[in-house]
Amino acid sequence: MAQNLKRSHRNKGALVSIFLLSLMPGIAVMAGDNARQYHIPAQSLNNALMQFATDSHLELMFTAEKIRGLRTDSVDGSMTPAQALSQLLQGSGMTYRFVDAKTVTVEQPDANFRKTATVEEKPETQSGSGDTTLPKVTVEADAGNAYDDPAWANDPYNTDYNRPNSSTATKTDTPIMETPVSIQVVPQQLLKDQQVTRLEDVYRNVSGVQPGFGYSNFWDDAYIRGFPVNANIFRNGFRQRFYAFDTADLQQIEILKGPAAIMFGRVEPGGIINQVTKKPLADPYYSVQQQFGSYDYYRTSIDATGPITDDKSLRYRFNGAYTNADSFRDVDLERVFLAPTMSWQITPDTEVNLSLNYQHQDTALDEGLPFQGNRPVDVPLTRNLCDDECSLSYDLTVLYLNWSHHFNDNWTVRNGFSGGWTEDYIQELGQSTVDAAGNFEQYPWRYDEESNHYQTYLDLNGKFELFGTKHNTLVGVDYFTRDFKQGFRGGVTLARNIQDTRPDVFDFKPFAALGSNEFYPSQEEWFGVYFQDQITLWKNLHILGGGRYDWASAKSGFSTVSSEAANLIGTNTGYFSPRVGILYRPLEWLSVYGNYVESLGSNNGGRSFDGTPFQPQIGEQYEAGIKTEFFEGRLNASLAYYHLTKQNTLTPDLEHISAGQFSKAIGEARSQGIEFDLSGNVTDRFSIVANYAYIDAAITKSDDDSPHLRVGAALPNVPEHSGSVWAKYMLIPERFEIGAGPYFASSRHIIGPNLGVMPGYVRLDAYAAYHVNLGDTRLTTQVNINNVLDKDYFKTPGFGQEALPGEPLTVMGSVRLEY
Repeated sequence: MAQNLKRSHRNKGALVSIFLLSLMPGIAVMAGDNARQYHIPAQSLNNALMQFATDSHLELMFTAEKIRGLRTDSVDGSMTPAQALSQLLQGSGMTYRFVDAKTVTVEQPDANFRKTATVEEKPETQSGSGDTTLPKVTVEADAGNAYDDPAWANDPYNTDYNRPNSSTATKTDTPIMETPVSIQVVPQQLLKDQQVTRLEDVYRNVSGVQPGFGYSNFWDDAYIRGFPVNANIFRNGFRQRFYAFDTADLQQIEILKGPAAIMFGRVEPGGIINQVTKKPLADPYYSVQQQFGSYDYYRTSIDATGPITDDKSLRYRFNGAYTNADSFRDVDLERVFLAPTMSWQITPDTEVNLSLNYQHQDTALDEGLPFQGNRPVDVPLTRNLCDDECSLSYDLTVLYLNWSHHFNDNWTVRNGFSGGWTEDYIQELGQSTVDAAGNFEQYPWRYDEESNHYQTYLDLNGKFELFGTKHNTLVGVDYFTRDFKQGFRGGVTLARNIQDTRPDVFDFKPFAALGSNEFYPSQEEWFGVYFQDQITLWKNLHILGGGRYDWASAKSGFSTVSSEAANLIGTNTGYFSPRVGILYRPLEWLSVYGNYVESLGSNNGGRSFDGTPFQPQIGEQYEAGIKTEFFEGRLNASLAYYHLTKQNTLTPDLEHISAGQFSKAIGEARSQGIEFDLSGNVTDRFSIVANYAYIDAAITKSDDDSPHLRVGAALPNVPEHSGSVWAKYMLIPERFEIGAGPYFASSRHIIGPNLGVMPGYVRLDAYAAYHVNLGDTRLTTQVNINNVLDKDYFKTPGFGQEALPGEPLTVMGSVRLEY
């Protein structure tokens, strides 16, 4: 629940939860005068009000604590929003009033709000129902307006661990309990409690997700349902590509499992990760945080937001962070991150949002430890075999623009554009496996890379009824293009023994001065058309149907002169991807669902030794499961079984490892398993997140007889068993809290003919936080201890035959001021 720290205009010291769903007024009349269809089942009053706000397109403000534990009867039929709200509140002891045409407050009758005018609304007669007596409607001229921003999910003081809605799966704001796919949401409060500063630290909270190899601080990657996402990570629905953004501007992370090409184009079939960023708020909010921890870790972050104009139609938000840190493996990091955002509500029907992300980063690289036999080489986990001069430097700039317009209460058009520009320079030492005598090889590589990408979408969303069925329809088009140029120099082999601990085994300066002598340009482009219909029958049967057609091309080439001199050869693909899902909700707390999905994947993001582009992937999935919610929607759980196949999957080309990081394709891989997720608040004091996954992932078709590529070989970095528990308890409400939990993963294979295995592990983390109010300022001091038992473990395999050690016992402190 929200903490008891509010600005002076927030009465009674209670944080008002604001539910804002699309502002779609057709004409300038009171929302209470427009009749519409309502099908709201009997449920908790909290959830019923949320559904009412969605169906009415109203901004609904209420104090969550005041209605906790209250229930309401069903509301069904054609009526005005005022009549529907009156029925929902009947017997609750609560009343309501319209602040303006699109803003309604729900409060106790004796609430001490400042009122400027009181009018009686004439009740309307509903056919067949007789007269309805409505309560007094109070108009408050200056207590709020239609431009107020939603504050339940976006409220910086919201401490809930559950989120009932998500837009990632359908591009519409649909309750998760009514969405026939598997999607998990990691909210901001959990990010705060765990002091998440890297996206990879989020994955432990979701079943079937493992961190991928990103050279420590270089890029974000993950494995979902046994398959790598290959940097197909999104921000607000836009493809991010490789580089790892700071987390300072994240509101929540939504992980959609299974093929998601219908909404997002060419992606990996395991699923996608969508980072939802913080939005400008209508009320001023400021936060400054200083983090400090083991191995000289320092990070300063700021968050500032509020209105620019008096009517709050123009709002801003600015997030920034500066990080300067070392690590237990001597991998230093310096990062600057800036994220300004502007939101302009031109009219109640039209909104424009503009944001910019800029990041500069200098860091060392971490190749991990090579394997000796079928286990990581037995040396201290602090050993970093990369040279002191192994480094990465890059600049990343991404622009985001989106706008929406509501034609009326039922029809909305949305359009978005994003452009990204990156430059990086890399020096690294690739490495081979270690033989029985401790000898291995290292390969100096240097890269200079440029990447530009542009993407846009146009969606039309409409709601209507047809022959007694409710429809939420979406049709759209999107376009993506990326131009990538890579200069490379390699060709040198160093002989080394594992006992050689010199930090400067290779002088990169003269090597780098030679410049690149190999060039690998690539281009990818696709255009997609998609449609989707969410159909509701008899109030509790939900059918999701749709499809997408892609026209995709991928080109790549090679030259010893320049990227411009390379002869690009490529593939062109047209493919239709269907998606069908059905969900039945026989009880308020229970949903049963199933889905079938196909998808066209990316060309894997790799490069072949001869420069030939890879054929696109084809994914196919069957899934069935149940979803539940308890304690009036505060605690959510899901259980799913899936069977997923992927054709043309890539694996590192170890035959040519000395020449660079190349890939090759194999026939087909299959992943199937069971996933369980639980998240939310059991009581006002006790919150929990728990998950478990069983995954059986193996190669099912292959023409390669290598031990790690033949039919039946296990897929890399996929533990058969994995899971976590994170629990938090408020010892003193709104003052002192503690939390702890383990997470574990069974053994995982790496890529390589030696069939190397990373041992399984269990890690325990804990934290404590203390809050104190200093006038209008809230001070939070917090300490997190990760790997409390100081266990040695490996968290992810490398690109080839190496493994990246996990952190030992580390401590991170934090001091945060909010006002």
